Amino acid sequence: MDSKAGVLRLEADRLSDLFGALQEAGFEIVGPTVRDGAILYDRIEKVSELPRGWTDEQQPGHYRLKRRNDDALFGFVVGPFSAKRFLHPPHERLFSATKTPDGGVQFEATDSETPRFAFLGLRACELSAVAIQDQVFLHQDYVDPIYAARRNEALFVAVECTVSGAACFCTSMNTGPEVTDGFDIALTEVVSDEEHYFLVRTGSDRGRTIVDTLQLNAAEDSETKAGQKRVAAARESIGRRLETDGIKELFYRNQEHSIWQDVARRCLACGNCTMVCPTCFCTTVEDVTDLGGAFAARDRRWDSCFSLDFTYANGGQARSSGASRYRQWITHKLASWHDQFDRSGCVGCGRCITWCPVGIDITEESAKLRAGEAPGVTRNEQ
Repeated sequence: MDSKAGVLRLEADRLSDLFGALQEAGFEIVGPTVRDGAILYDRIEKVSELPRGWTDEQQPGHYRLKRRNDDALFGFVVGPFSAKRFLHPPHERLFSATKTPDGGVQFEATDSETPRFAFLGLRACELSAVAIQDQVFLHQDYVDPIYAARRNEALFVAVECTVSGAACFCTSMNTGPEVTDGFDIALTEVVSDEEHYFLVRTGSDRGRTIVDTLQLNAAEDSETKAGQKRVAAARESIGRRLETDGIKELFYRNQEHSIWQDVARRCLACGNCTMVCPTCFCTTVEDVTDLGGAFAARDRRWDSCFSLDFTYANGGQARSSGASRYRQWITHKLASWHDQFDRSGCVGCGRCITWCPVGIDITEESAKLRAGEAPGVTRNEQ
């Protein structure tokens, strides 16, 4: 948290005023809520829908909700959903075609109203993920119009992490836990036996306009330091690490290492890691029709490089083995992404670790690969 910025104090029981200001400005709030045994992002309307008093316990292949001993509203890490689900939807109709009575065809582009989302509760690593998706969809030769429309209307109310999870490694990727950029409004929650409040900063004119309506008082230095102390504690508690020095060259040198076969024996090729990843962006296009042949449509859906059909062309797959598909994913994420976008494709959120059914750990496999370059370790061709 940047103490040089104007820091304001918002009492926890006035968080509903922020909800009202966002809704009055025409935003639909997307925030964390408890659904289906997890804390996930969804459309919410009231403060009471936030996961008050809940936290999450995460390990490789393990996620459980647990009760906290206080009423913290954001005392957890990250769940299976990210902003990607709303800015780059998992299913989108691109256009449809209908046969007309005279035998012609009428085409209709999908032109639904663009939602105005106010994302409440995004963490620093998730803001970095949005910035990566911006590079993919907005800053290349071709702009994705669906993403661009939703992204231009979005407002981000970030929350700094005051707890960390066992799968987190944002400190290795320089993406958190402090919120430093990419936000319109940033909150830091301070909760104790005596008081419960939020420290508020603004990062854009739109954010300032929203906050100004709340008429908040400046935070005291002691209150600002209390928030900083909690964020610093979260940083210190992050134990998982990913060594990033020379990581691109590490993966490029080891395309035929025996580690890929070892991972393939455990990997289910289910694609969970790519579905929960906030930066993965692969899609496929499907043409569908009704049984009578009078209607057809083209849909875009999320896809995964773990899918056997993802590289299907000319009667076969380019990556037919599980070993080659896992190697493709991790090498793209940590190595070739640098060639495409001048940065890593990983933000250290740990979702791929937690939501892998067999607990495959991207940091562990990278460390094994680095250690496997030591003398005496053999490599096998696939």
